[in-house]
Amino acid sequence: MRVRFASFASFGTYAAVGTLALLLSGALPSPTVGQRDPSGALSGDGRFTMALTGDAIITRALSPYKEPAFLRMIELIRSADVAFTNLEILLHDYEPYPAASSGGTWMRAEPAMAAELAWAGIDIVSMANNHTGDYGPDGMRLTQKYAAGAGILTAGVGEDLYEAREAKFLETNDGRIALISVASTFTNHSVAAPPRGGVRGRPGLNPLRIESTRGLRSDHMEELRETLRSIGQEVSEPGQPLNVFGTRLVAAEETGVRTAPDDRDMEQIAGVVRSAARLADYVLVTIHAHNQAEYLNTFARAMIDAGADAFVGHGPHYLTGIEIYRGKPILYSLGDFIFQNETLLRLPYDNYEPYDIADDMTRWVADFNAARYADDTRGFPARPEIWESVVAVPTFQGERLVSLELHPITLGFGQPASVRGRPMLADAELGRKIIEDLIERSRSYGTVIEWEGDRGIGVVRLGAQSAR
Repeated sequence: MRVRFASFASFGTYAAVGTLALLLSGALPSPTVGQRDPSGALSGDGRFTMALTGDAIITRALSPYKEPAFLRMIELIRSADVAFTNLEILLHDYEPYPAASSGGTWMRAEPAMAAELAWAGIDIVSMANNHTGDYGPDGMRLTQKYAAGAGILTAGVGEDLYEAREAKFLETNDGRIALISVASTFTNHSVAAPPRGGVRGRPGLNPLRIESTRGLRSDHMEELRETLRSIGQEVSEPGQPLNVFGTRLVAAEETGVRTAPDDRDMEQIAGVVRSAARLADYVLVTIHAHNQAEYLNTFARAMIDAGADAFVGHGPHYLTGIEIYRGKPILYSLGDFIFQNETLLRLPYDNYEPYDIADDMTRWVADFNAARYADDTRGFPARPEIWESVVAVPTFQGERLVSLELHPITLGFGQPASVRGRPMLADAELGRKIIEDLIERSRSYGTVIEWEGDRGIGVVRLGAQSAR
């Protein structure tokens, strides 16, 4: 049975005293975390399982539903030692003002959705993503408050950069886990900053900035350099890189874009991981990254090198490849877990304005959806891969990854907006298709995934290497 422990500080004074009395009387088990033997394994069988999911945009209750495929998925998540999702929505009662810009749609749901996630078995969530700042710092703070009230650990945001960067820890019966949450896709106003010179730091999220370099043929570079000089622009000397309107250009044989993590951000985050690895039994690093480019490979591997036991990406709203690096799982994007972005209760003026319906008081959220998605003929509703994903379940024996199962889920592609977005286990036909897609997307990493039809899941063959 999964048991979680929280500090007495998270309860009221009387609750703490009452709980202490029960502990002393023997009515409750003593909250002692499993001890490691000399080999490094925890007491008992030494196995530690994670249930890892992608983006959760939850606007409707989960607990009323009783379909067998849905309840089996819930039991899968609850049975893990720890369950994770990316909370890509803010929880509040519209107390905060909407920010002047958002991550696309101003995301907000009822505070009760925190309890729904807890009901589903979710223990820990990342909060660093492109919707963190949709309702300013107060929207972020209220979300932290309601998640904590439901017993859910949050990471990736804080009152300044130091707090946003730090690892957060969860005690379980089978080990202590650290969560570090990062975003490489974000609105500028939502980035946390450190205090300096007597000035307070800025609240916000934990950023990983990206350095992009565009390659341009040498002759074209020199033509551009001369053109810029002719209109009075200051430019570098011939043969040197050019900085043009915020873009760095370098001479190259072929045109293209190279991306790399910002060195300072990556090293600071790696320092947090190195510390967490000495303070916890398991470390999970997670990133919200819409752009699945080479910088992400570099960053993910650096986090494993620093001591992470698993790396989980999310953001593009579809599944991407899986890599086993130094015996640890890198899940570059787990797509969507809950995708109820069409059933937001309210939207601010700014969301309606691009569709020329902001001043029409006969047009509401459903009309915004119809305009944005052209009555489901474009965008998210028209793309099947948005509504297909997996619950990834890695199992560790001590520090060693011993299995990685991939349980296919469907979010209801083609269903009405009032239905789609809630996950459940996929049937055999769709499940096989989802795993086959993942097999293809993981091939470049040399990862071997097999479909086990009798169990309806995909299994990563650890130690196996495919031809690249």
